[in-house]
Amino acid sequence: MSDEVSYVKWFRNAAPYINNHKGKTFVIMFGGDALYDANFPNIVHDIVLLQSLGVRLVLIHGARPQIEERLALRGITSRFHQNVRITADSEIHAVKDAVGSIRADIEAMFSTGVANSPMHGARIKICGGNFVAAKPMGVIEGVDHERTGEVRKVHSDSIKQLLDDGNIVLLSPMGFSGTGEVFNLHLEDLAVSTAAALKADKMIMLSSQTGLYDQEGNLVRQCNLAQAKACIAEQRLRHAVVGACEAGIPRSHIISYSVDGALLRELFTLEGCGTLVSQDPFESLRPAIIEDIPGILALLQPLEDQGVLVKRSRELLESDINKFFVIALDGLIIGCAAMYSYDRSDQAELACITIHPDYRESSRGERLLEHMESLARRKGFKRLFVLTTRTAHWFQERGYQAEELHNLPEQKQALYNYQRNSKAFVKYI
Repeated sequence: MSDEVSYVKWFRNAAPYINNHKGKTFVIMFGGDALYDANFPNIVHDIVLLQSLGVRLVLIHGARPQIEERLALRGITSRFHQNVRITADSEIHAVKDAVGSIRADIEAMFSTGVANSPMHGARIKICGGNFVAAKPMGVIEGVDHERTGEVRKVHSDSIKQLLDDGNIVLLSPMGFSGTGEVFNLHLEDLAVSTAAALKADKMIMLSSQTGLYDQEGNLVRQCNLAQAKACIAEQRLRHAVVGACEAGIPRSHIISYSVDGALLRELFTLEGCGTLVSQDPFESLRPAIIEDIPGILALLQPLEDQGVLVKRSRELLESDINKFFVIALDGLIIGCAAMYSYDRSDQAELACITIHPDYRESSRGERLLEHMESLARRKGFKRLFVLTTRTAHWFQERGYQAEELHNLPEQKQALYNYQRNSKAFVKYI
C-alpha cells in the first residue's frame, strides 16, 4: 500500500475520534524533565493540532529538575519527604525563578510560526493567571513542609472562560494564598485538582515511561482503576491517573514524551501507544480462553437456532478456542470472532463475528472487525474472506466484495456446505 493510500486510510479512520474529541476538555500534565527531551517541540506541534481540531486544552507543567539546578547554584541541598519537596522560605525564590523561566520557554514555543513549520499560520493564545488558591501542606509525620503547599481551590470558572475564548490555559506548580504568599505545589496534586474542578473529559500524563506494565513486563494498553492500582503498587510508582479516575475523570492516559506522535496515536487510533485507565466498567478485546466458552456458546446459540451461524459444539469450541477473540465487559462476553487459516494459502477466514443484541447500537462490531483484519495483516495474509447467509450487506458496507467459491482455499471448498448456500465475500487487506 502506498504512503498516500495509507495516509488517506488513517485519516478516515481517525474521523470518529476527531468528532468525539471536539469540544471536550483535556488536561495535559508533564514534568520539567519533559522540556529537556528532544521530542518536546513535536509535542507542542501536536498540542496545537489538537486545539485546531476543537479540543479545549489545559496544560500543567512541573519544574523539579529546573528547581534542582537553581538550588544547586545557590549551594542548597534539596530535601524531600514522601517524594514531596520541602520548600524553605529561602528556597521559594528558586522555585519562582524556575517556574518563570519555564513559562517563558513554553510560551515562546507556542508563538513560533515560521514558514514550512507545523505551526505556520497558527495564532495560538496561551494564558495563565492566579487561578489556584493554595494553603500550607503543614506538618506531616513530624516534618514541616514550610512553603510547600497543596491546592485549596481551583477557580474553574475563570479557566473555563479562557477556554471558551479559544485560549490554551497554562498552569504552573504554584498557588497563592489570601495572605499573598506563594506556595510550591506538587504537580500531581495540581493536575488532579484542576481536572476534577473542570470536570475534564480526559487527563493525559506525559511520562518518561510508555505506560503501565504487567508482571511479565508487557505494556498494559487498557485497564480499569483497580488494575491500574495493582500495576502501580507492584512498580512502587505514584500516578496522577489513579487520582484522576478516583476524582471522576472518565478516561486517563499515560504516554511517553519521548515518542514522536505518541499523543496523536493515543487519541486518534484504535491501538493507541500508551496506557488508558478507565473509570467505567472495564471492557477488553482479547484472545479467548477456555473459561470464556459458556459465554461464547450463549452468544452464538440464538444465531445458530436462527440458521445465521453454523452450529458448533462445546467440544469443537474447546479445540478451536485459540482461534477466537472476545469482547468482555466486566466478565460478560458481549462479542466474539474467529479466524481460520489454511495450508498453502494467503487467505484467512473470518467466522462467528457476533455482538450481543444489547450492545449492537455501538461501534463494537466495527472495532472487532478492524481488530481481526489487523491481526490477519500481522500474520501475513493478503485476503480475508467470510461466508454468510444473512449479513452480506454489513460486510459489503465495510469493503468486502462478492467472491466466487472456486477462488477460496481448496480446503475450504472441500468443506463447503451446499445446503446452506452461503455467499462468499473477500477483502484485500
